[in-house]
Amino acid sequence: MGLIELLLLGIGLSMDAFAVSICKGIETKKANLKQVLLCGIWFGFFQGLMPFTGYVLGSKLEFIINKIAPWLAFVLLSIIGINMIREAFFSEEEETRAGFDVRSMFILAVATSIDALAVGITFVAVPVSLIDAPELINTVIGCLIIMATTFVFSCLGVRIGNAFGTRFKSGAEAAGGFVLVFIGLKILLEHLGLLEFMDNGDVLFGLLIPLLGTVLGSSLVFVTEKEIKDGFKSVMMGMAGGIMMACSMWTLLYPSILQGKITVAAVGFILGIGFQYLLDKIVPHTHVFINAEEGLSNRLKYSFKVMLSEVIHHVPEGMAIGIMFAGALNKSDEVSLAAAFALTIGISVQNIPEAIIVSAPIRSGGEEKSKSFLMGVVSGIIEPLIGILMLMIVTAFPGILLFTMSLAGGAIAFLVIEENIPSMNTGKHSDKGTISFAFFFCLMMLITFSNLV
Repeated sequence: MGLIELLLLGIGLSMDAFAVSICKGIETKKANLKQVLLCGIWFGFFQGLMPFTGYVLGSKLEFIINKIAPWLAFVLLSIIGINMIREAFFSEEEETRAGFDVRSMFILAVATSIDALAVGITFVAVPVSLIDAPELINTVIGCLIIMATTFVFSCLGVRIGNAFGTRFKSGAEAAGGFVLVFIGLKILLEHLGLLEFMDNGDVLFGLLIPLLGTVLGSSLVFVTEKEIKDGFKSVMMGMAGGIMMACSMWTLLYPSILQGKITVAAVGFILGIGFQYLLDKIVPHTHVFINAEEGLSNRLKYSFKVMLSEVIHHVPEGMAIGIMFAGALNKSDEVSLAAAFALTIGISVQNIPEAIIVSAPIRSGGEEKSKSFLMGVVSGIIEPLIGILMLMIVTAFPGILLFTMSLAGGAIAFLVIEENIPSMNTGKHSDKGTISFAFFFCLMMLITFSNLV
């Protein structure tokens, strides 16, 4: 287990402590520096102690664990992560005791770190490898990293609790839980030999970058107005549409055309449109800005249908990212790692306005801000999962690389034409949307071909 995995693991594990720290900040009218540091030390210490304890216990059973190690890691991390996601949707507020006395903080520190005991067992299954030193020392360093990460998030949580309340609690838990599941899945895939082509398995975490854009965009529901103004909406929809159309044309379609495989590009593009059209007709969803409801007949709540409209958007985006990483990591002539990251960053940036345009209507539809934020975050989880799936498929069948790139390009183009362009051209601010579309289309084109500039 490398540094990036440990940092993400630490962030994921710290979400419970982060959420409770927010609650401590809320119940403290004005938390002073001593209280902030005290909260960080309590939560950080136990979050680092528990994995080490689990490692010590697990090492006694190493001969058994080695046989089931990757499966054990996957199951344990998935259980912890799924439980965090479940709690984000269904649990009541964390019960906290007033003050920062030893008894109160001990109970909370143990309660928020007990899951990390199981994580320590995975360190036997998947050893920490940071420096050229014995496994025990590497494990101690790994636990210290988790401890430090939790310390920072806990201190930050108290401050946020003082300033903003519990608004980020559910979304933070959902995102943290998904990160743990993602790490477990990566460990299992490496064990099964499905990621052998990757020189550095940590590159796979590039698939998480767009999720960060979704989380950031969703969090803006706390600072934006309940109703999105038409001018802002047009600019945001134009921004997202321009970036995605540029990705479709220059990143996904152009390589086939450059290779002279026009038929492959055309067939893939048309089938991609057909694929997205089929999703559009099957999955129940609501396009909020053009007042259109599509998909099979259903009784879903308005908020879920708005969320599903964004899930549909993330499917071809996840496909595109997974395909590009597969091409780059397999050292294809048509795709470079720089191009894969350029596409990933572009999608991450456009996920920010898309997430705003999901969370804000859910909020205006009657949901609480925290629930709106949570649903925005959850809508983006499908993207890295689809990315992993496409990465494995294209790696198994490298001959379909250009075809799948064109297919993803067609699906993305369908989304832009069907929703982004109509949405940015409603009302009297359509010119703003058009200018925004053109500007970000050109900007993404420049980024894509930056090596030629």
